[in-house]
Amino acid sequence: TAWRVLQLGGSELDAVERGCGQCEIDQCDGSVGYGGSPDESGETTLDAMIMDGNTMEVGAVADLRHVKNAIGVARKVIEYTKHTLLVGESASLFAVRMGFPYEDLTTQKSLSVYSKWLNQSCQPNYWKNVVPDSSKSCGPYKRPEKVIYKEEQTISERSVQNHDTIGMVVIGGTGTVASGTSTNGAVHKIPGRVGDSPIAGAGSYADSTAGGAAATGDGDIMMRFLPSYQAVEYMRMGTDPTVACQKVISRIQKHAPKFFGAVICANTTGSYGAACNKIPGFSQFHFMVSSHLLSQPTEHVVDCI
Repeated sequence: TAWRVLQLGGSELDAVERGCGQCEIDQCDGSVGYGGSPDESGETTLDAMIMDGNTMEVGAVADLRHVKNAIGVARKVIEYTKHTLLVGESASLFAVRMGFPYEDLTTQKSLSVYSKWLNQSCQPNYWKNVVPDSSKSCGPYKRPEKVIYKEEQTISERSVQNHDTIGMVVIGGTGTVASGTSTNGAVHKIPGRVGDSPIAGAGSYADSTAGGAAATGDGDIMMRFLPSYQAVEYMRMGTDPTVACQKVISRIQKHAPKFFGAVICANTTGSYGAACNKIPGFSQFHFMVSSHLLSQPTEHVVDCI
């Protein structure tokens, strides 16, 4: 979809918005768009961002409710405000003022995922060091009188999938770069949680003087390292995109060896690459490439490091 937009004369930002927006419509992987990843209260909320590598403008929304086209709303933040990031119900009100329909993001599928989770004592969840014991109970949780810190589980119990976000980097014919992301976040997240996806430099980053990058995976860990910004900076120094991605993953590995995550990188000349962290059940990362050198969109696979 994004490639077609470019071929029809659309801008790089148009391509990112339409490409990620198609995934929101298709509910890609259940982790993008409405009706997926219900939070702890059963609601689906969306995070998205879009970045213009020429002007360095960013538009983003987080914890967006009742509006399906999150990346579209993020684009409107650039076009109609002097802000960068809008959140929660206020972001939804902004979206409605911009002409987006206010609708339910819950589906039968997301309700059944939520019910199943409740029936298995709300496992897994994202609480720690609380009473009652969050590994056995649905709560409500509170701080204990005396805090006893347990070792944090280093690997998430959720099923490791290949992706949990649509991340996209578009390099135009003149080297102009745009990037974007869209996701419904971590399944069973604590309401109000925002991951890496809508954070500039974390979920994605674009700079038309160097390149662009986008990340997917455990956003709570990855956002602490601004991996997309770091990858672009490596490429600015002349590092090959694949190596830039690998260096970013290696930096995170030192602190969180068992994190689930991957990064894609592309520079202004059109070279690209990706890297991922190898953990049980996740040894390869798949990503798609469209270019004038390829007759059709092509799937690429990299071995995790």
